[in-house]
Amino acid sequence: QVQLVESGGGLVQAGGSLRLSCAASGIRFSISAMGWYRQAPGKQREWVATITSGGITNYADSVKGRFTIYRDNAKNTVYLQMNSLKPDDSAVYYCRAIGYTTWGQGTQVTVSS
Repeated sequence: QVQLVESGGGLVQAGGSLRLSCAASGIRFSISAMGWYRQAPGKQREWVATITSGGITNYADSVKGRFTIYRDNAKNTVYLQMNSLKPDDSAVYYCRAIGYTTWGQGTQVTVSS
């Protein structure tokens, strides 16, 4: 059974930083690509970043240069380091193992202006 547990969200001022974590179980983490997504109130869930099993990363244009996705295969955990946060980054952030349909409960990020 796939389980994803996101953590690390919170309230931060614009320009601040947060690091999100997603602990995965029930999958072969080291060979799985992982992604971060977010959903703001009244908006569709959108893709934020992906990291392949080999460490290749891709980012949405809106976060490129500010966010960094990385992984620790020994801990079955994927991270999202978010710097220079903007109010538009406020959303519930979710992780997903690419190819699986399971979502975690998400973690709320709120950026105040």
